[in-house]
Amino acid sequence: MNKILKKLVAQEHFTKEEAKNIMLEICDQKYTDMQIAAILMGIQMRGVTVDEILGLREGLLETGVPVSFKPHKVIDIVGTGGDGKNTFNISTCAALVVAGAGYKVAKHGNYAASSVSGTSNVQEAHGIKFTSDNEKLLECLEKCNFVHQHAPLFAKGMKWVAPARKAMGLLGTPTCFNLLGPLVNPCRPDYQFLGTANLDQQRLYRQVYQRIGIPFGIVTSVDGYDEISLTGSFKVMYNEEEHVYQPEEFGMHVINPSELYGGATVQDAKGVFDNVLENRATKAQKNVVLINAAFAIHVIEQEMTFQECLSIARESLESGAALNVLRNYIAFMS
Repeated sequence: MNKILKKLVAQEHFTKEEAKNIMLEICDQKYTDMQIAAILMGIQMRGVTVDEILGLREGLLETGVPVSFKPHKVIDIVGTGGDGKNTFNISTCAALVVAGAGYKVAKHGNYAASSVSGTSNVQEAHGIKFTSDNEKLLECLEKCNFVHQHAPLFAKGMKWVAPARKAMGLLGTPTCFNLLGPLVNPCRPDYQFLGTANLDQQRLYRQVYQRIGIPFGIVTSVDGYDEISLTGSFKVMYNEEEHVYQPEEFGMHVINPSELYGGATVQDAKGVFDNVLENRATKAQKNVVLINAAFAIHVIEQEMTFQECLSIARESLESGAALNVLRNYIAFMS
């Protein structure tokens, strides 16, 4: 512990292997909550590095519950959360649209950080029972094209840092563990479509995913949404390129932030969620789901034009295929 603290006081960085070992030792309960808080505060004060994120990620995955969906290739579609916008659950709606188009989606998520409409909140409201049973999850993926892995059942190491994170959170101080949620999907997906709430996070995650070595797309809306919000311009980063887009480029109008409101209760959030998949939502709600689904499909189908990907997403939603995915998933996992 003394060696770790000396490096932090000297503003030195940990190697990937050192960061992984810190995570393994935390899981072995070798540190007190106060010592863990000191480590997290030290990293936060000087800034976390890509190597440190990758090392902590490996430590969490190694000490967690592994999942395999082989031979299927899967995509995870997720936002970092915590953007404070209280939108309806756009990423999960988009995930079901992608699944309705015939792609395998293995989502990983938790309860909401800044709203009532987190993916686990909305799924529980539909009667979904979460499990870490690999056989059942695989069967669900094969039957429904969609499966959800409820994060607390898998990343066991997170519970050992929870008291320190909570204490720092009360002081308004985030930690590097806020960045790890999208990176520790236990099935280690083949593709990732990620939303971040700001450009700094977007650039950091891009470096991380380039090192992980999978095809990815990372989006951020310039006004602070961790998804394509259509409330203004948005930036998309891929493995080797990046672009800034305007909604008008895709035949869509700029929308008012109030049109994305997720509601005050979980039942409100469920209502908007169901309206979208039943194709009864407002044009703004529908368009924001379609564009996120289309960009996710484009991560997989990089040889397709974006308009082709958008047409695939629209067909999935308007034909009822996405709704059928939800119904089959509820029937199987309730």
